[in-house]
Amino acid sequence: MMPFNELVLASHNAGKLKELQAMLGDSVKVRSIAEFTDVEPEETGLSFVENAILKARNAARVSGLPALADDSGLAVDFLGGAPGIYSARYANGQGDAANNAKLLEVLADVPEAERGAQFICSLALMRHADDPLPILCEGSWRGSILFEPRGDQGFGYDPLFWVPECSCSAAELAPVDKNRLSHRARAMALLKQRLGLQ
Repeated sequence: MMPFNELVLASHNAGKLKELQAMLGDSVKVRSIAEFTDVEPEETGLSFVENAILKARNAARVSGLPALADDSGLAVDFLGGAPGIYSARYANGQGDAANNAKLLEVLADVPEAERGAQFICSLALMRHADDPLPILCEGSWRGSILFEPRGDQGFGYDPLFWVPECSCSAAELAPVDKNRLSHRARAMALLKQRLGLQ
């Protein structure tokens, strides 16, 4: 049984808010941290899970609500897992298009067979700001990096991420399909299981 009927998402990213609300359904109302503050905590963790905990704890403290944080990113095999936790800031905070352009430039001479990658998602749910036992769930989604962007759905690196089981980029998937297949969907399925929602 769900122990609460609303929570705050520790992100200003409207795309993430929409995706996570769709995955949780009507069982809980997801509110944005933007309703409570414009200030983002500094992501000082050295892993996705550390940053997720840091963001969730901050959001619970600022909002007084249970908080869910998602720290996710793209790990490219050829780059030793980079951009990793720096995915959103890969091109010095200049946004998705700049991040994608930088990745394509870095991988310009890398052959198709060596362009394997995965999206990683760490979710942390804090029932309150001082919760000593956050619920932690992780999901990953394997694919590879294309040579040019394809599709206009999704956000982030979706236009460059080839989904082999669907023979298209993540940005060419319908939202309902992405919300079933993605790293975030896999982590969320585990969270819903832990919360008794499925």
